Amino acid sequence: LKIPLHPLYTYFWFSIPVKTLKNIRRWLLNSNIKFDGELVVEVRGSYDAEVKEALEEICIPHRVIGKCIVIEGYDAHSFAVSLGLNNPSAEISENLSILENLSRLSGLIFRDKAGAFIGARVGRPEKAKEREMKPPVHVLFPVGLSGGAQRDLMKAYGKGMVKVEIISRICPKCQTITFKRICSNCGTETSLRFICPRCGRDLDREDCPICKIEARSFCHQIISIRDLVDEACRKIGYRPEQVKGVRGLTNKTRVPEPIEKGILRAKYGLSVYKDGTIRFDATNAPLTHFKPSEIGVSLEKLRELGYTHDYLNNPLTDLEQICELKVQDIIIPWKCAEYLVSVAKFIDELLEKVYGLPPFYKIDKPQDLIGHLIVGLAPHTCAGVLGRIIGFTKLNVCFAHPFWHSAKRRDCDGDEDSIMLALDAFLNFSREYLPDQIGGIMDSPLFIIRAVMPEDVQRQAHEFDVADKYPLEFYEEAGRCRPARELLPLIDIVKHRFNSELKLQGFMFTVPTSNIEAGNKESIYKTLKRMSDKLNAQLGLAEKIKAVDAHIVAEIVLNTHFIRDISGNLRAFATQSFRCKKCNKRFRRVPLKGVCLECGGELTLTVHRGTIEKYLEDAWRLVRKYGMSEYYTQRLTLIEEEINSLFEGSRGVKQSDLSKWLPDES
Repeated sequence: LKIPLHPLYTYFWFSIPVKTLKNIRRWLLNSNIKFDGELVVEVRGSYDAEVKEALEEICIPHRVIGKCIVIEGYDAHSFAVSLGLNNPSAEISENLSILENLSRLSGLIFRDKAGAFIGARVGRPEKAKEREMKPPVHVLFPVGLSGGAQRDLMKAYGKGMVKVEIISRICPKCQTITFKRICSNCGTETSLRFICPRCGRDLDREDCPICKIEARSFCHQIISIRDLVDEACRKIGYRPEQVKGVRGLTNKTRVPEPIEKGILRAKYGLSVYKDGTIRFDATNAPLTHFKPSEIGVSLEKLRELGYTHDYLNNPLTDLEQICELKVQDIIIPWKCAEYLVSVAKFIDELLEKVYGLPPFYKIDKPQDLIGHLIVGLAPHTCAGVLGRIIGFTKLNVCFAHPFWHSAKRRDCDGDEDSIMLALDAFLNFSREYLPDQIGGIMDSPLFIIRAVMPEDVQRQAHEFDVADKYPLEFYEEAGRCRPARELLPLIDIVKHRFNSELKLQGFMFTVPTSNIEAGNKESIYKTLKRMSDKLNAQLGLAEKIKAVDAHIVAEIVLNTHFIRDISGNLRAFATQSFRCKKCNKRFRRVPLKGVCLECGGELTLTVHRGTIEKYLEDAWRLVRKYGMSEYYTQRLTLIEEEINSLFEGSRGVKQSDLSKWLPDES
């Protein structure tokens, strides 16, 4: 029939030279063979270190029992037949390749199982976590230094009046200066007030005619934070213990959020992002098909969402049927769903108590999110993509169609993007909140892509294959190492469907997955907390994998991570600023008074010795364990000496008073 041996019974023969092939065949012919009829069920031979290594190279399952190497089951039969057990007189030729020799011994046709081995370094663990600013914030409202290190509005509340830099508006009727849109005195809508930052003149235009510079629409105002908080709490009907604001606003007009939003976010344990939205970050994972049983949704609900048939166009009647994922449907992590439930409750209460509108979501549990719209957004972009929640996963990833991920200007797999409820983006996002600096508009939903079309996404998503099988010619040409691009016409890829109705559906696959959640739910990198444990696990794995040189791995870690980190932190220590423990104000240099000039609080370092030395011990361990070159020993020695000179060189030296160097006035 001229059919090659099935891959299940073909091993990685090309991994060994012809000389080793002779050795393991000799071992086979001298071993004890157990038969079940004509089927070889066990090969048991004496232990030989070279044979053991060769069996590992070709990846054949075997065991070491006592002083014997044992191969069992179908592996024993395929191993014996491949090496010509029934043809003991046949010889192995040095002039033939491994596969040609195997064919000569067995009379079978062999193909190279691997083709080529490639190496890859996985650089990012999976993530599914709520987005928080550093430090976390409940509301974009300034409290200056009155809120303490936590920028707490409730702490500032105790002071009554606070001075903050905030938008300046003027009432055209009573001339009251305020930051509110509606005048508190007469109820008239206020207008923006322009002030020259140089001469301080009030202007009726956006530039100063005298100073010839752009006017600004904010100034320092003394506001009654107590009245504002009391009014907001009365409106919401809830008084939190803490509401975290910001020390100062960075948007162009210094416009703040309503305090009511901060109270509600504090109530539901939510954190706001710089643009007024609430985000959840998750690692992207591409998906084109799923089973209802995998995503925690009933068949009835899926039918309501439009999933009436499986991918073979059979009516959907079973949880184990495979369905084709629609382009803008997504499957989110359970922890994301739980967080979005809180966001939905926040939005509903905001609609009712602040805007006087009926609630929209009316959600009590994650399953109630099914069918609701979200916006997906990638960092460094300003166009969100509309999506629909159809299910949940226990993994820390967001499953979505490759087109959907690519529409966010992503390469589909491994990047980390954010998810927000669509109504949160429409209701709470404002361009006015964005920082007035370069890159300030990035990572904000300035635009929303309503419909994803394959022609408009990145070209990487145009070339994934949607075939149910590959033609024989493809395998034959691949065996000849033809360039992949030359074989594109042989494969059904998305780009070939652009002019047909099948560009969005009818995608197939060659190998099914038993369960999309199969495997580890969380990478070991995240379960290990200490860097030394992570390093030991990485190097331990490198030492087990024959294709990996553990010495090179250790050198890469040392060069790209440890030495750079230690040196960078050493520089940061020498140029660090100083922070007030009380109000968090930073100083480039320690004031002569030795305390904070704003509040008189104690100053502290922002970079400490422990930060510099945290990887030093691990770095030395790598150098010694893997016998690295003298360069690394000298480099670490110099770094260590510099650290010691900074922290220990001044021991026993008494600091002199400045008056010692002043002239004696007497």
